[in-house]
Amino acid sequence: MIGKSFASDNYAGIHPHILKAIHDANEGHAQAYGNDRYTQDAIALFKQHLGQTIDVYFVCNGTAANVLSLNTLLKSHQAIICADSAHINVDECGSAEKYTGCKLLTVATKDGKLTVEGIAHYLTLRGNQHKVQPKLISISQSTESGTVYTLEEIKQITDFAHANNLFVHMDGSRLSNAIVSLNTNLAAMTKEAGIDVLSFGGTKNGMMMGEAVIFFNKELAEDFPYIRKQGMQLISKMRFISTQFIALLKDDLWLKNARQANAMAQLLANEIKKIPAIKLSQEPQANAVFACLDPKLIPLLQEKYYFYIWNETLSEVRWMTSWDTTAEDIQNFVACIKQTLQSHS
Repeated sequence: MIGKSFASDNYAGIHPHILKAIHDANEGHAQAYGNDRYTQDAIALFKQHLGQTIDVYFVCNGTAANVLSLNTLLKSHQAIICADSAHINVDECGSAEKYTGCKLLTVATKDGKLTVEGIAHYLTLRGNQHKVQPKLISISQSTESGTVYTLEEIKQITDFAHANNLFVHMDGSRLSNAIVSLNTNLAAMTKEAGIDVLSFGGTKNGMMMGEAVIFFNKELAEDFPYIRKQGMQLISKMRFISTQFIALLKDDLWLKNARQANAMAQLLANEIKKIPAIKLSQEPQANAVFACLDPKLIPLLQEKYYFYIWNETLSEVRWMTSWDTTAEDIQNFVACIKQTLQSHS
């Protein structure tokens, strides 16, 4: 590989400010299991954004954040409604079903976004003792298709959910990118939009590891400390995750990182539009670019840059940008594409 990867924002390294925060937190001893000042300070920063009535818990990774928060709100005869492309359905190895005991009810979507109409279909199952009972809707923001729910779209879903006694979970592994895309704020997209529990991502936005689970109703979080422990996510040296969130939230680094990633995705999309042999599948809304190209070219490009085939039938690929992607990286990648096309035309 000659350049930075476009496979995933997980491939990027740790932001220098966050790496320094980890180093600084390594001085001396601190109480374990979240009883340290770093954890309390990180929680306080989240409360500055979302108010004092929330509960915040830290875990190691996004799968844990999603699965443990779902497990807290559900009984095993209940079901989760999600998009067919949702991370909990496609990329978490059945962990949601294993740990919650619940069935996933998937909705086919063209753009990764659920709608009230798609959700309502499953409510016909309610009251039938032979059927799983829908209880929770999980949405991804931004979606696995690189799209972003508008605030109005989220509110439509949460209003419908609450009117029908359903919870709403948001998988926010790339929430920062969505917030930048809509030029809004954390509270407006989550608490004020009616989300019940949020998985707030850090790993894809410059952290080494770590996600936050945020409950907007403390009563819903009553059992989470025990579920987190059973789920093997009560980290003894929690300060090393908490200090990363302090650095991420301080001086809006989380937004700066996401803004850079989004801008580089838009730059890449604009450059790709100039190449007739490649067609964008959709306009990028966050930090993902989806494109269709000659399948013979894909392995040739992958010899030099890591990226994933998204839909083999359509010869569609996904190119992800990260907090550390630069304009030079984009230009080098585009030059490689053009050279490869020219060599095999």
